[in-house]
Amino acid sequence: MCGISGFFSPTQKFTKSDLQQMTQVLYHRGPDAEGYFFDGLCGLGHRRLSILDLSENANQPMFSQSFLTSRFVIVFNGEVYNFHEVAKGLEVKLKTSCDTEVILEAFVQKGIDFVHELNGMFALAIYDKQKQTLYLVRDRIGIKPLYYFWDGNNFAFASELKSLIALSHLDKQISQEAICDFLHLGYIPAPKSIYQNIFKLPPGNWLSVSKKGLELKKYWCLKDKISHNTLTPETEAKEQLHNLLQSAVKYRLISDVPLGIFLSGGIDSSLVTALATNLSTQKVNTFSIGFKENKFNESEFAKKVAHHLDTNHHEFIISTVEAKKLIPDLMNIYDEPFADSSAIPTLLVSKLAKEYVTVVLGGDGGDELFFGYGMYQWAKRLSNPLLKTFRKPISKLLKQLQADKYQKASDLFNYPDENHLASHLFSQEQHLFSSKEIANLLINPLVTGKQKLTSHNRHLTPMEKQALFDLEYYLPDDLLVKVDRATMQHSLEARVPLLDYRVIEFALNLSPELKFKNGVSKYLLKQVLYQYVPEALFNRPKWGFSIPLVDWLQTDLKYLLDDYLSKTVINYFGIVKYESVEQLKIQFLAGKNYLYNRLWTLIILHKFLMEHESRK
Repeated sequence: MCGISGFFSPTQKFTKSDLQQMTQVLYHRGPDAEGYFFDGLCGLGHRRLSILDLSENANQPMFSQSFLTSRFVIVFNGEVYNFHEVAKGLEVKLKTSCDTEVILEAFVQKGIDFVHELNGMFALAIYDKQKQTLYLVRDRIGIKPLYYFWDGNNFAFASELKSLIALSHLDKQISQEAICDFLHLGYIPAPKSIYQNIFKLPPGNWLSVSKKGLELKKYWCLKDKISHNTLTPETEAKEQLHNLLQSAVKYRLISDVPLGIFLSGGIDSSLVTALATNLSTQKVNTFSIGFKENKFNESEFAKKVAHHLDTNHHEFIISTVEAKKLIPDLMNIYDEPFADSSAIPTLLVSKLAKEYVTVVLGGDGGDELFFGYGMYQWAKRLSNPLLKTFRKPISKLLKQLQADKYQKASDLFNYPDENHLASHLFSQEQHLFSSKEIANLLINPLVTGKQKLTSHNRHLTPMEKQALFDLEYYLPDDLLVKVDRATMQHSLEARVPLLDYRVIEFALNLSPELKFKNGVSKYLLKQVLYQYVPEALFNRPKWGFSIPLVDWLQTDLKYLLDDYLSKTVINYFGIVKYESVEQLKIQFLAGKNYLYNRLWTLIILHKFLMEHESRK
């Protein structure tokens, strides 16, 4: 796991000094070593977190050995777990025992199509010195980040935005379209970033840049992996899923440094832990975090699972005071507006786990693949023809009721049309701004939240469509961003077995009746888990990795409303109407708790704008 940066600049806009500056700000991603390649046209920088082959031989940039001139050079962030199998197909004697060399030599021998052979998480850059062409590749589902700047002539890339922002002569114009998306979703979806000329390389894409220009191509697509038929027999499906998960976890236990697992006590992390303890030759380290305030403390559930599986369990109980101390640092860690407040406990557990291990496994992906979220049931509910017909009157009726749950239900019913349904359900489930609210909130409104309706190889159920939206957007641009930045901030590598591409492709074509059965979400996943851990340990409502943000904004963090949503600040930046913001504040402080995330999003946005202004 590492941090990478670089550029391709025919006009020599960027220098070696720029390259060093870009790379050094990524120190936290790789404190073990740094390296550079620079030939005037192309520059590549690397910060290394040593995981496989801890020797200096595995340092980067790494040069190919197939040509006497070392024609190809690579910088790589991530892990390719099946590199031993890939290596068997190469006609070269390897000099290291790491995956980087295998990736490079596979590219040398097979070209860009080598990516189809890789199983792992990766963001990499390979430069062909002879053809003067730079290639960038990102993993299928977007586990590892990769940003790039392009002005039509000059190109730069990095693992994090802060590396590109370090280039003082880059145009850093704020994207109004990205602000709209952020207010609607709480994150900025690829390929956009908060800056107009800086983009995220979308998951499952490769990019090449040369003096001829830039080419972008998708090599793996979720929708293309949807087959004509689904797997229906439960016994067969359960066996296939079990075997796939065992293989995925076994791959991700490969490490030359200490390894552990984030264990929340929920279905997904408990399953990963169960499989790991069954496969590992050593006692597994597990880590959980809880708040001293009992309402937000799930660590007892994690402790019971850890006890049953006999792990070496580490439980960290912290106060909300400790959590709140992280809020000023969020912008420096995430670089652009990012409203997922569960980043705070994720940062805390990452910091504590780093005291014991360098690699952790997590359970991300289970909800999106196996219908774990309540919004999927809402998608099914709103597909009812009768509810479709009368959704507007139902929404108005529910709005008259005071309880937060009715206010939320009212907002869910009030979607604009089918083109906006998926983003609307996500947005309102998260208590964020609807597209209609954004139009009224912004001084210069833009259209947002529209989902392109496409055909698939088979008819998808409403729950499948909503889950596909999350797999395309929420997972890579929120959840995986949250985990990557939180863990790498503390030089900790996070691996996600449930997002092995083979598991994803299996889940895409699993019968929906085996994901949500008899009112039970994640049904088949739970059947695999219950082979290892008693079902009784999970008979409780789904909670999530949350913090008491509603309470904080009404008490200790109320100053954020004053500091970042004052009339002076709002009017200075001229993005949203102060009257609308003030009305939200009044309603929230008067007891309409469901408005908390709308205000939190506005706080994050204006905090970012203020810090961006100070850097000019």
